[in-house]
Amino acid sequence: MKLNKILFVALFISSLVSAQQKPNIVYIICDDLGYGDIQALNPEKGKILTPEVDALAKEGMTFTDAHSASAVCTPSRYAVLTGRYSWRSRLQQGVLSGGDELDPLIADDITTVPKMLKTAGYKTTAIGKWHLGFKFVDDEGNPAKVYDGKKVIGPAIGSTVPNGPLSRGFDSYIGFHHSRVMKTVIKDDKVIDKMEPIKMLQFLGDHAIEYIAKEADANEPFFMYLALNSPHSPVVPSEDWQGKSGMGAYADFVMETDFVVGRVLNALKENGIEDNTLVFFTSDNGCSAPVSKAGKLEKEFGHYPSANFRGYKSDIWEGGHRIPFIVKWPGVIKPCTTNDQLVCQTSLMATTAQIAGVALDDSTGVDSYSILSMLKNKKTKTDYKLVVNHSINGKFSIRSKKWKLELTPGSGGWSNPNDNKAIEKGLPTIQLYNMQKDPGETTNLYEKHPKLVEKLTAELVGIVEKGRSTSGTPQKNDVSVDIFKANEVKQAAAH
Repeated sequence: MKLNKILFVALFISSLVSAQQKPNIVYIICDDLGYGDIQALNPEKGKILTPEVDALAKEGMTFTDAHSASAVCTPSRYAVLTGRYSWRSRLQQGVLSGGDELDPLIADDITTVPKMLKTAGYKTTAIGKWHLGFKFVDDEGNPAKVYDGKKVIGPAIGSTVPNGPLSRGFDSYIGFHHSRVMKTVIKDDKVIDKMEPIKMLQFLGDHAIEYIAKEADANEPFFMYLALNSPHSPVVPSEDWQGKSGMGAYADFVMETDFVVGRVLNALKENGIEDNTLVFFTSDNGCSAPVSKAGKLEKEFGHYPSANFRGYKSDIWEGGHRIPFIVKWPGVIKPCTTNDQLVCQTSLMATTAQIAGVALDDSTGVDSYSILSMLKNKKTKTDYKLVVNHSINGKFSIRSKKWKLELTPGSGGWSNPNDNKAIEKGLPTIQLYNMQKDPGETTNLYEKHPKLVEKLTAELVGIVEKGRSTSGTPQKNDVSVDIFKANEVKQAAAH
């Protein structure tokens, strides 16, 4: 009996020590921040000052060939939190909106990053934008009114969110659903306030700092998913930041975003936990050209939000999904390092699982590869041999080393030529680019490499049909997946 007590105490102490040794994990995801909006990534064509993120790059590892899983918001966030491409779910194009917000995109039985980390003793919190679907209900359990015709009124204060972030693995939450209902502030599972969007960015920063201070002395490590609202529309820099850039409201908002990121990073330092905290900084997709007024930024100020890459948010071209991706982990990641290997944001699941010592089951993180070895040694080869991307219109691309195949005649999104215009111009329905020699995707080589097109297409088909891109037992997609969108192409050509 006495021996059993000693063993119990020893195991208890061991578990505490183990928990303390596990790093805190902070994931900062900006909304529609372009690769070229960060000056450290775009020194020649980036004119917006981003000193805080630039400093982060000097302290950590900067990935120059990192990608979101999609060129728009909802699907890329799904992939981040599940390690699974979102086109395996019911969402085959676009983002959740309108009535879709009644049904969570992440199924209840899917293991998310916070669910997984909780099994390893982590506390978990989500702060900011969700946009993965939930419903608002009143005191009687009936759907709360969100829209009055086309006008957004938002649910009443006191309405409940029964299937939001708390139901998907987070211990706590404060934020909003998506930009159209940003005025509605949710804490945990209740609507608590109505707030003007101009206050949201600093509000989220304040809560992130408060959470860090509260958890700094705790025995358990924490995972903080901080999803900022900026620089997505509405473009509303606070009064102190209006006019700071001299290049318009969007540039002001990017500068304020950088400032808030700096506040959060400084909070880690001031609370003495910087050395045991792993920080990922990124964006959900590329810059939105209409919102940023990209043409004006380029012509009048020489600022290129997509740097040297083609396209913007929504597109299958690089500007749609090549995103900032900077990682800092003192004592593990060598400062001021650059990594040019291909990675995707789906990596968060497998990477954090390896760090936390959790073995993923065969159906979890089916598109997630750990990049831990890359973080420890930038020369280590990645397991990311193939990355699949998806445009707002549901058009596919697959990347293998230097080659990128796109199964669409145009941008797959908003940029010109869009798919309809590309068909009208008689452009081929397939694009193939050598990203090493042609990162701007200017020369379509599909006619010169028919066998390569066939090979990459077959690999994409295999990834879709197997229900996974990682090794393991084949899984099922939630719905049938149309890779080629052949009927859409025929209809567009007919018109």
